[in-house]
Amino acid sequence: MNKKNVLIIAYYWPPAGGPGVQRWLKFVKYLPEFSIEPIIYIPENPNYPIIDEGLKAEVSKDLIILKQPIKEPYKFATLFSKKASNSISKGIIPIQRKQSVIQKLLIYIRGNFFIPDARIGWVKPSVLFLSDYISQNNIETIITTGPPHSLHLIGLKLKERLGVEWMADFRDPWTTIGYHKKLKLSKASKEKHKALEKQVLNSADKIIVTSYVTKTEFENITNKPISVITNGYDNEVVSTVSLDTKFSISHIGSLLSERNPEVLWHVLQDLLEELNGFKDDFQLNFIGFASDNIMEFIEKYHLTNYVNNIGYVSHKEAIAYQKKSQVLLLIEINSDNTRCIIPGKLFEYMASNRPIVSIGPIGSDVERIIKETNTGNYFYYDDYDLLKATLMNHYEAFKNNTLQSHAIGLEKYSRENLTKQLADLLMHQ
Repeated sequence: MNKKNVLIIAYYWPPAGGPGVQRWLKFVKYLPEFSIEPIIYIPENPNYPIIDEGLKAEVSKDLIILKQPIKEPYKFATLFSKKASNSISKGIIPIQRKQSVIQKLLIYIRGNFFIPDARIGWVKPSVLFLSDYISQNNIETIITTGPPHSLHLIGLKLKERLGVEWMADFRDPWTTIGYHKKLKLSKASKEKHKALEKQVLNSADKIIVTSYVTKTEFENITNKPISVITNGYDNEVVSTVSLDTKFSISHIGSLLSERNPEVLWHVLQDLLEELNGFKDDFQLNFIGFASDNIMEFIEKYHLTNYVNNIGYVSHKEAIAYQKKSQVLLLIEINSDNTRCIIPGKLFEYMASNRPIVSIGPIGSDVERIIKETNTGNYFYYDDYDLLKATLMNHYEAFKNNTLQSHAIGLEKYSRENLTKQLADLLMHQ
């Protein structure tokens, strides 16, 4: 079978760390197995807020990678405040009462002068470069993946110029993503975002989303075909790890100020006071960023002495922590806008054989997947009694050396199977 050339336009690529890079790094890894030849187009000089050099080893030496320079306004913003600029570039926006004057200014500029986002300046030079490359190299299909959603505008312009087949991949929603409300958008800016979102959704030939909630949302904007291809897990090669001797509850990733399940801190405080042996065995691991606000609540509930605050680690190290932790913690903001968010780490959690304790909004896709796969328990922000009973049961199982998950039907979420779904869409353009 002849191979089909597909151009993938992405911002995040190794050595970028964090969740944004994993999806297309894994798709590109497996696409050649399905007679599809991926070509990657990325910025030459990006401003990645998180670096993971270890991910470079996962990129095939045979992969064609195209690069063009990008002007990054976040680099200029560091002249005013390096800390504020780095936080905003990660999508970490301080809660209103704690914003400095500089932070408020940078957020306002980001929201109203860079629409849809701070990488808008890469659109025009990318369209000029890729127009020639596509015409000269028999490229049949292009894929744009966002955020940053400005990359979809590259696809839009190339579609208009060349009539090339275009697939738009949304790793997160656009105008309903949680941080949009924090960007201090003017009425005109809000309308411009919505207009661009509608134009992209109605111009792309096919749309891919990572959640069922986002699919339903987009179906109210466009009649174009929308497919759900979630994130997934890969068979990571990690050195054999032993389970923690402590009753470790581990959160991997960013614990932002609004991802603050006070009910959990309350339950843990009560278990420390009421449950024999719990004080000696308990450990709370934060692997990744934990906001100052979270740490204030940790102190409020007298949990500080039980916290192991590790900070950012490489993806490979994060997988090792998942496999050796007794319980894995997954927290999402309690909001209708976050029902569609399915963190990529959920699938890696599911494949780790460790029970998941997840807390989030009612009716989320995470709740649906955890229940479907029997990989843990999902709680709402007011589920004190259920959460307490579950953690007590987990602790008893830990003491008896029987604590594990009993997953079912995980194979559909393997990166290879998900890539097959993508390949089927590409072959039926």
